[in-house]
Amino acid sequence: MHIRTALLAALIFSLAGAVDSSLAQQPAQKGAKAGGERVCQEDVKKFCSDVRPGGGRIYNCLTSHNADLAPACRERLAAAKARYDEFVKACKGDADKYCKAIPPGGGRILSCLKGRESDLTAECKAQFHRARGDTTVTQ
Repeated sequence: MHIRTALLAALIFSLAGAVDSSLAQQPAQKGAKAGGERVCQEDVKKFCSDVRPGGGRIYNCLTSHNADLAPACRERLAAAKARYDEFVKACKGDADKYCKAIPPGGGRILSCLKGRESDLTAECKAQFHRARGDTTVTQ
């Protein structure tokens, strides 16, 4: 379950980056379509302005207000969750094999996997390459 926690935290951290300009330097934001990284900004301000980013708190806040979210934000969250689930499915075995002793959080498991990229299964490598070019996960 460690990789699920770490990847969800990375997803949430990226969602928070759409609102918090101090997080704008996140590499995942590079290459985002104009305005696309801000699709949930108004919903975060409206429903989650008192929530401190990190640890999945923004994502949890948004999903707790799912019925009230703007359709574009709801769609973005659903797409990100689906993409995240694909990544977890493809990389869970590798994370368990190579990163078992790594505590989750702060992107440590992702860093571990990246450091072992040449050893990863073809499915996990493909997800890494896809994630580099797919901003759906990070917005």
